[in-house]
Amino acid sequence: MRLWINIVDFLLLFLVVTVYADEHTHKYKDGEEVILWMNTVGPYHNRQETYEYFSLPFCRGKKTTIGHYHETLGEALQGTELQFSGLEINFKGEVQKIKFCDTEVDEDGYNMLTYAIKNHYWYQMYLDDLPVWGIVGSVDDSGIGYYMWTHKKLDIGYNGNQIIYVNLTSDVKVKLEKGVKIPFTYEVKWHKSNVKFADRFDKYLDPKFFQHKIHWFSIFNSFMMVIFLVGLVSMILMRTLRKDYARYNKDEDLDDMERDLGDEYGWKQVHGDVFRPVSSLMLFSSIIGCGYQLILVAFCVIVVAIFGDLYTERGSLLSTTIFFYAVMSPVNGYFGGSLYVRQGGKDWIKQMLLAAILFPFCVCGIAFMINFVAIYYHASRAIPFLTMVAIACICIFVILPLTLIGTVLGRNVSSGTHFPCRVNVVPRPIPDKKWYMEPGIIIFLGGVLPFGSIFIEMYFIFTSFWAYKIYYVYGFMLLVFLILIAVTSCVTIVCTYFLLNAEDYRWQWTSFLAAASTSIYVYSYSIYYFFFKTKMYGFFQTTFYFGYMIIFSLGLGLMCGAIGFTSTQAFVWKIYSTVKID
Repeated sequence: MRLWINIVDFLLLFLVVTVYADEHTHKYKDGEEVILWMNTVGPYHNRQETYEYFSLPFCRGKKTTIGHYHETLGEALQGTELQFSGLEINFKGEVQKIKFCDTEVDEDGYNMLTYAIKNHYWYQMYLDDLPVWGIVGSVDDSGIGYYMWTHKKLDIGYNGNQIIYVNLTSDVKVKLEKGVKIPFTYEVKWHKSNVKFADRFDKYLDPKFFQHKIHWFSIFNSFMMVIFLVGLVSMILMRTLRKDYARYNKDEDLDDMERDLGDEYGWKQVHGDVFRPVSSLMLFSSIIGCGYQLILVAFCVIVVAIFGDLYTERGSLLSTTIFFYAVMSPVNGYFGGSLYVRQGGKDWIKQMLLAAILFPFCVCGIAFMINFVAIYYHASRAIPFLTMVAIACICIFVILPLTLIGTVLGRNVSSGTHFPCRVNVVPRPIPDKKWYMEPGIIIFLGGVLPFGSIFIEMYFIFTSFWAYKIYYVYGFMLLVFLILIAVTSCVTIVCTYFLLNAEDYRWQWTSFLAAASTSIYVYSYSIYYFFFKTKMYGFFQTTFYFGYMIIFSLGLGLMCGAIGFTSTQAFVWKIYSTVKID
């Protein structure tokens, strides 16, 4: 049943403005049930290393039944493990300090709790979708005695019939000893608040961190880089191309003998090979289609996040991303299929299948290996089997058919497209050139400036994902995304011009890889961030960190590569369609 709930929840996501969670409308009547969910527990410095709350020897309240439960696909993938606390809480109903359970600490329980306290374990709870954090225990000054916080005081603010805030205070601690029965208590206080419901998440945000002057300065610096690069490309290339056009047009007026005696060189000499089918055409067209799809997915998710405040709902950002990735599948098929047929590809069905499964296969393959680690550690990050089946159903019954539709449309639209220049039967030999004009050097250096334009934003994104900051400045992200597109386009055009001027016509893969190399610099930065900006430790967290950073870098590389190839392709078509070539 949970499988079909996940699938239906995914397919109906676009029908609602907000991704509703357990509390649905967030409106209560006086005395109505309010559920306190216990989520996960884990070490503070390892955010991804989380376990079920009751994996530690905690005890539940006396209440055993609840009125509703709901889990989204995004929550399941993010390792959300909502378990009912058993505490009876009613809207506006005060609860004086009362014991709700006892737990007897045996030897195993003592070892587990002392390990958790030494490693700074803390837990997370949810009440009306508002996150609440508490620490398991503390160590005395001598470093020998271990104490456990046993009392939960909940101060809940309300405005009308809606909950505005939840504060947890732990002010009673009991020393851990083997064979001792520890009582757990709680109390609930309600406070009237004037804060609007729409603003209740503001307390979790950190404007001083995300809207710091450094952040604004980085945006301004990247914007100035765009202006400089666009001006540089316009000035150098147009000025140089004007000379090239004048020289080539002058050559057209010469007779055959004078032309043969002339010293022609430059990008015009490869006009018969510049539109030659790219090597590994099926793979190339598939990754270009994936890149287009990811670009539109990123843009749509950022825009929705700007206006929809997706950070206020558990798993909503991930669910929205999966939804847009699925519905954007025709884009993948259209651009990949049109490029494949334009370059003379014949086996379009294999190309369509490769385009549809390429990125999901890479993501699922890496996630599957990471999942083994999570299962070994019995962590909440382990993806349930039914959730994996739901993802497989989405790939088979949604992504694949939509990719097929886009491929058929792309083939029909581009089947009659002709290149500006005919392609020679025999490939032209590539002359020797200086070392810095080799494709390998161009690829290596091509990602430096694009990475420089997003460097600061990467720090904020990493901090929000791997630490305990809530990222909400999606307007900044949109600006950086547009700046990345502009910088990548300019850099790859310049690189391609110099490559063609060296009479090397292998521009397709070079333009893609030169732009995609940005992801290599991002992954290199993630290594630096892990060792110098965090306190993460252990095999579990290390595997999760570098595994998911591979997925992130792979997606970024496909996007940047598609941007670089698209801008370069437009540039190449433009210059070769302008010059008259016999």
